[in-house]
Order: sequence, then C-alpha cells, then structure tokens
Amino acid sequence: METTQIATRDIPAQKITQAFERAKQEGRGVLIPYFMCGYPNVQQSVEIILTAAEEGADIIELGIPFSDPLADGATIQHAGHIALEQGMTMRGCMEIAAQISAQSDVALLLMGYYNPILAYGIERFCRDAKASGVSGFIVPDLPADEADLLQEAAYQQGLAIVYLVPPTTPDKRIQQAVERIVQGPGAFLYCISLSGVTGAREKLPPHLREFIERVRNFTSDKHVPLAVGFGLSTPEHIVQVNTYAEGAVVASAIVNLIDRYKDDQPAAHVKDYIHSLAQK
Repeated sequence: METTQIATRDIPAQKITQAFERAKQEGRGVLIPYFMCGYPNVQQSVEIILTAAEEGADIIELGIPFSDPLADGATIQHAGHIALEQGMTMRGCMEIAAQISAQSDVALLLMGYYNPILAYGIERFCRDAKASGVSGFIVPDLPADEADLLQEAAYQQGLAIVYLVPPTTPDKRIQQAVERIVQGPGAFLYCISLSGVTGAREKLPPHLREFIERVRNFTSDKHVPLAVGFGLSTPEHIVQVNTYAEGAVVASAIVNLIDRYKDDQPAAHVKDYIHSLAQK
C-alpha cells in the first residue's frame, strides 16, 4: 500500500509533510515554536502550547527536560531545571503530547537527548509517542550515522526523525542525514544557524544563507525541506529565513517570554508573540 493511501494516524509523520505542503501552497514558511514540557507547570504548559497551535504554529517542538542538556543555552536549561524540579518525566511529556493531540491537529515533535530515551526503552518510547499523537523526534546528541536503533523503531511506527546539521557539518554527514530522511515516512532537515548552544540573538549570522545554499545541494532533488533554528527571535528573522528555507524554529525567545510572564497569563503573551511571527 502506498504511503499516501494510509491514514495519518498510521503514519504520524505525514502531519509534518502536510504542514510543509500547506505552507508552500499559501506562499509562506512553516513556523516551528519550541516549548519545554511542564514549564512553568503542566497546566500552563498545555494551555500555552494549544494557544500557539491556534495562533498559527504549524509544527510544535515539545522539549523533554534533561539534567545535562549540552546543546541548550541558559534559557532552556533553566526551563528544563524547573520542569524536572516539579516532577516532569518522560511519561509526563507523553501525557502532555496526548492532551495537545486530543485538542489540536498540529504536528508534534518530541525534542530530547538520547540517554533518557535509552533509559525509557527505544521501542517503548516510539510506541508511546505514536499513541500520544506525536509525529516524530529531534535528538540533538544523536548523529545520523549512530541512529540505527532509534530510526528502525521510529520508522516502524511511522514516526519521523529530524536530524540537525550545524554550519561545521562536513558534506558527507549532510548527505548521510538526507539519505536517512528520504528512507523514512517524512521529515525535514534542521539547519542550526550557528555553532554553539541555543539562545535568542539580535542578528542572524552573516554566513547563514551561504550555509543553507550548501545544504540545499544535497536536498533539492530529494524534496527534503529545510528549517532553520537557534537564535531566531523576531518577525524580521522569520521573514529573512523564509527567503531561503522552508521553515523557522523559535525556541529561547519563547521560553524567555514565558519566564517573564509566568505569573501573569503567559498564554496571552505567547498568543500575541506567535501571532506576530506567523505569516498567515
């Protein structure tokens, strides 16, 4: 049976493909905000994420808190620390995803480090993620050439793995990541705008367009969309990135916003912010 004939619930990664196709038809880029599961607390977390989906988020990253988040800057580390202190677990992240997917059709990506996934159990992780309405995963510390176990289990469940490539990535590794994406049920390539950790910045790196053009050499004939993340924070950043990539990820700026207004209706502030970023 062809993939296109199977229901989205059987191949959850199709939601990702559909998000990019819909945005392309509407002449805009895909907006991918990031939220830490359980931050500032579980109830507010669900409310904030649903608000983002209603205001134009196409795909949502759900951060899994971890005690040693090597790729995260201070903002996301702080949010993860608070979530862990409040008892957030892998199972709790799955439950948040389930609550979101029960009320919204937005594509959900669990974003977390490999050790907690191994501890939870790879096959169990993939089964529970699918049952919770998740479409795929982003694992920052899992390079494509070491992803066989997770990839096999994820693809069996119709789930995507989104690989990350920073500007320092050799061409060979970019090619490997693209080849693995093509083998799967649908995903995009996550282009990190700069080398280093996450964090909102005032200006995008001057080399970014050149980097995206280099990556495009490996994706253009395979129809793998590109999304750019790390450092994006303003509507101007989104507009600029979407002139040469299909999607934009906003993370630390959102977590900063939630932190600033966590005691003053953070969902309302996130609503206004997502609305300013969404090109609809």
